[in-house]
Amino acid sequence: MALLTLRVIDGCDRGRIYEDLTIPVTIGREEGNGVQLNDERISRFHVKIQQENDQLIITDLESTNGTRVNGQDIRLRILRHGDMIGIGRSLLLYGSREQINIQLDQLDVDGTLMADSKNLLGVDFDWEDTSPDARIHSAVPPDLPDGLSPGQAARLAELLDYLHLRMRGLIHSVSEAGDAKQLTVNLEQWQNLLDLEGRVAEYIRKIGEPG
Repeated sequence: MALLTLRVIDGCDRGRIYEDLTIPVTIGREEGNGVQLNDERISRFHVKIQQENDQLIITDLESTNGTRVNGQDIRLRILRHGDMIGIGRSLLLYGSREQINIQLDQLDVDGTLMADSKNLLGVDFDWEDTSPDARIHSAVPPDLPDGLSPGQAARLAELLDYLHLRMRGLIHSVSEAGDAKQLTVNLEQWQNLLDLEGRVAEYIRKIGEPG
């Protein structure tokens, strides 16, 4: 029996990890789904993931706002580790880190992808909050907390150093593609970027959880 791992990397439930889900599984906003998401733009029962032979199939359950896989609108599609599932304002990454690494190792292409500044890899970023408050908040870097103990300061510095080193490596891996509006992104580095976003989402959720 196939087991499924989904990581929520954007949306109200960002940072949540659903591991070892039994197939078939449905995703929606109501109780009774294997994955219940807090998102008003998601239908009550939005998508179903089931197994057929050795493949996982995702099916849109006639949802109101549709389903995207890697930025493309779908009704029915085979899922592969590393695929991004967009429903409502939520973005889910399919597969554990280990499964995605295996998928990358099995690729028989050079792993180079094209991206432009507005639509990276064809991914539709409609889930972003474009309200004035969101734009103001994202444009102003927050202050560091005061009154940290030496131990707390060291842990925060270690965390920020980890994020800085990973982002620097990802930025240096991008190259121009002969057009000022396009960049070349290595597939492995793209998956690393998604993994980094997922880790940051997990940190934010853990910090905000009581206890």
